[in-house]
Amino acid sequence: MIQQKLAEKFTILNDRGIGMLTRIYNIKKACGDPKAKPSYLVDKNLESVVKFIVRKFPAIETRNNNVSSDNVSELLNTIDACQVFFDVTVNFDLTKNYLDLVVTYTTLMMLLSRIEERKAIIGLYNYAHEMTHGAREYPRLGQMIVDYENPLKKMMEEFVPHGKSLSDALISLQMVYPRRNLSADQWRNAQLLSLISAPSTMLNPAQSDTMPCEYLSLDCMEKWIVFGFVLCHAVLNTDPAALSLWKLALQSSTCLCLFRDEVFHIHKACEDLFVNIRGYNKRLNDIKECKEQALSQAGTMHRERRKFLRSALKELATVLSDQPGLLGPKALFVFMALSFARDEIIWLLRHADNIQKKSTDDFIDKHVAELIFYMEELRAHIRKYGPVMQRYYVQYLSGFDAVILNELVQNLSVCPEDESIIMSSFVNTMTSLSVKQDMFDFRGMRLDWFRLQAYTSVSKASLGIADHRELGKMMNTIIFHTKMVDSLVEMLVETSDISIFCFYSRAFEKMFQQCLELPSQSRHSISFPLLCTHFMSCTHELCPEERHHIGDRSLSLCNMFLDEMAKQARNLITDICTEQCTLSDQLLPKHCAKTISQAVNKKSKKLTGKKGEPEREKPGVESMRKNRLLVTNLDKLHTALSELCFSINYVPNMVVWEHTFTPREYLTSHLEIRFTKSIVGMTMYNQATQEIAKPSELLTSVRSYMTVLQSIENYVQIDITRVFNNVLLQQTQHLDSHGEPTITSLYTNWYLETLLRQVSNGHIAYFPAMKAFVNLPTENELTFNAEEYSDISEMRSLSELLGPYGMKFLSESLMWHISSQVAELKLGFFILKLFYGRLKPYLCLCLCSVAVDSVLKRMTIIGVILSFRSLAQEALRDVLSFHIPFLVSSVEDFKDHIPRETDMKVAMNVYELSSAAGLPCEIDPALVVALSSQKSENISPEEEYKIACLLMVFVAVSMPTLASNVMSQYSPAIEGHCNNIHCLAKAVNQIAAALFTIHKGSIEDRLKEFLALASSSLLKIGQETDKMTTRNRESVYLLLDMIVQESPFLTMDLLESCFPYVLLRNAYHAVYKQSISSSA
Repeated sequence: MIQQKLAEKFTILNDRGIGMLTRIYNIKKACGDPKAKPSYLVDKNLESVVKFIVRKFPAIETRNNNVSSDNVSELLNTIDACQVFFDVTVNFDLTKNYLDLVVTYTTLMMLLSRIEERKAIIGLYNYAHEMTHGAREYPRLGQMIVDYENPLKKMMEEFVPHGKSLSDALISLQMVYPRRNLSADQWRNAQLLSLISAPSTMLNPAQSDTMPCEYLSLDCMEKWIVFGFVLCHAVLNTDPAALSLWKLALQSSTCLCLFRDEVFHIHKACEDLFVNIRGYNKRLNDIKECKEQALSQAGTMHRERRKFLRSALKELATVLSDQPGLLGPKALFVFMALSFARDEIIWLLRHADNIQKKSTDDFIDKHVAELIFYMEELRAHIRKYGPVMQRYYVQYLSGFDAVILNELVQNLSVCPEDESIIMSSFVNTMTSLSVKQDMFDFRGMRLDWFRLQAYTSVSKASLGIADHRELGKMMNTIIFHTKMVDSLVEMLVETSDISIFCFYSRAFEKMFQQCLELPSQSRHSISFPLLCTHFMSCTHELCPEERHHIGDRSLSLCNMFLDEMAKQARNLITDICTEQCTLSDQLLPKHCAKTISQAVNKKSKKLTGKKGEPEREKPGVESMRKNRLLVTNLDKLHTALSELCFSINYVPNMVVWEHTFTPREYLTSHLEIRFTKSIVGMTMYNQATQEIAKPSELLTSVRSYMTVLQSIENYVQIDITRVFNNVLLQQTQHLDSHGEPTITSLYTNWYLETLLRQVSNGHIAYFPAMKAFVNLPTENELTFNAEEYSDISEMRSLSELLGPYGMKFLSESLMWHISSQVAELKLGFFILKLFYGRLKPYLCLCLCSVAVDSVLKRMTIIGVILSFRSLAQEALRDVLSFHIPFLVSSVEDFKDHIPRETDMKVAMNVYELSSAAGLPCEIDPALVVALSSQKSENISPEEEYKIACLLMVFVAVSMPTLASNVMSQYSPAIEGHCNNIHCLAKAVNQIAAALFTIHKGSIEDRLKEFLALASSSLLKIGQETDKMTTRNRESVYLLLDMIVQESPFLTMDLLESCFPYVLLRNAYHAVYKQSISSSA
């Protein structure tokens, strides 16, 4: 018997059988897919050749080539000759491997017969091999293909001599299969899988005489029974136990899994096989009855089982998470639970894809994700607390199992030498175990037990295992205990691998979508990405090429599931943000006017109409609940979000085919993208109408959005600050990381192209008293109110939104426009200098007159832009002083204490730092940089300096012309002029400081010269008698005071020396008196 090596042959043949099934499955799928079909089968040039080969197949002389027995047939014959004893409850490994071999062999033949192109493929390969090697090596394979056209019918004939061994092995299942195939009510009454039903026995180890049968796959047993009794069908007529098992299997399912997604329709196949056998009318009637019962009751029965298992696994997972030490004594319960759940999920998947019933309700389970989730939770417990289980069972093996086994061996009446040596080695191995060992490997011991089963199961064995059943049951228990020490991963694959989902992609995705659509199930959606980690376990070394295909599928599905979960969470968060923004909008000041109006009318008892206006609901009324059962839309959104976030937060990461996935990162990425789009969207910028949201309203909405996003940290362990930093910092730049416009670019463009352009057109004026730009009354009313976009609160809101970087970009854009105006001025002076004196006197006078208007207008525009920038800088300073007061005060102190003798480059660096903090500087660094970039190669530095001096002179001598403009009247109420000439003060000072810094001239000296020239020019208009020329003389006089007040380089003493202060005092008196009379 030792020479037969049954254990080794079973192990090798079963493994090779799965490998062959894998290869044949891939060939079938490739031939069935037009895209993957082998090129030689679709090549038009080979079409006639293929048809010829198929027609002549197998095209060999077979009279002297009888099909000899292959390895499987040889092993089956050996088993029959040795009259091997099979009982799944005693020699479990031997019986299981035998039945697996029979089913694998049958499945292989059936799957091969389903490949339509099998003759073409084998024939082409045969001829190619003959042409290459000069000999035919495949005559037997070709004949086998012909013989097994109807594989089950052929195998029924082939298995006639093996009927006794096969039926004995199958009938031994009568103690196992009916016990596993119970209804949910029977499970519930027995309190199956419950750890807390009997608290007093909670710490007792779970025991069974048939330990490995307890977690044996129901699907596997049904395949053994159905295929086995089809092959040895004669026993159905003679043995009631066999018939009972067979009928029970036929009632449980309508189809069986052949391999992966290839199924076998039981009832039709059995009818076709038995219909032509004489005397099988009873069996045919049995089949019809079982089919009816399966169609009417199987779906309901399995649905109820899944319902029971959901609650049972939930209880088991909850108890074990609280008391992981129970994994030691109750490990059997865990693996039973996993096996039961796996069987039900596979049954549902298989039958849902092959429905033979009109009603499909029993095959649509929207709660299947929950069952998978609890399976994954139990698997996680086993992986996490593996060392706990290992320690428990090492002590169990050495302290209990070794003692019991030793007693059993000692009590054996007969024990041959070989068997004695093996048994003694078992006892010694277990006795020598210690928890201090680093590595454990019981594979040799398990293989020895497999061999011993083979030695003791033959009919002439000296030590027959049939007579020593207790020994067999004890050893089966010991083998289970050894697996708890060194093979936990393999046990998880054996009992809970559901990689079959890889081949049901459509059903897999549909289940996932159903899970997401049901809020109560979305917390279990993480089970679908986790299932993708199973996929690689279905690969086989005999078909290495499919690893990449399955690996890629697992990666793509995992990525899709996590992406969809993150999208769903993002959409829920967006909906919550929208609701919160709406609520925040109700608190904006603009909405209080109607409330105040209603209160005033109510107080004065004035009715606005017949019935009066309905009283407006006040903000916050949505939080007043009269009933706990009242559920708002916001409540539903928060509930759905918390459920989904539980799933996203369930595992920090998962490894799929050596790739690590982090679910939280998917959510973070989607939140960043959505937050970016939402911020830009909330600006409500309309390019056609040039409408945009007020900065304060946008800031309110953004803060509401951020408050909601911050609350996400209560659900998921993500760094929401990182999202804020990534998104908000990008919004301070001109473009974001995707090249899309940001709020910085939108607001910069709007203020420059819309608000300031309307200022240049005379529709808006800058009111220094209000520190805001205000609409002027014109014929064509503007679509926006400038004050609502440029007052202190709005500019502060803008600074909050854009931050220092965004405000710097705004300043640079403003300076670019100023530099354009200065460039035009310089060009004008260059032309004026070039042609002056070459033209006739009156033409020179006209040219100068045009130049005066142009210069003053451009300088006013520059002043307006600088005034706007001053507002922006002041707002930025206020915002930064609130957020970082110590840093701002340090920068301010640093700026205020620069020694006068400091090198200008060093001073400019300090000014740049100060300007970035919103602090005003004597010399504007941004303006210096903008004007420095204008240096022309054709004009020498000396010439540039002269043009700069000429500009200041021209402005000074042009100022008297402003007095003739009717709009130049000074208004004390606004502390400025309606035509914005009061902005000239800022323009003169800033432009002079920047230009003479660039050309290294004395700013103070040039400004003194400017003041002297301007004073002299303005004093001359005091002697004018033309009232039209001098009508706003006093208002223009005030410009000198404004220029000195604005300048850090000029003093009132200096002004007094150039322009009598009494004239200024009289001018102020006159304009105030004029404003009082005009208002009266």
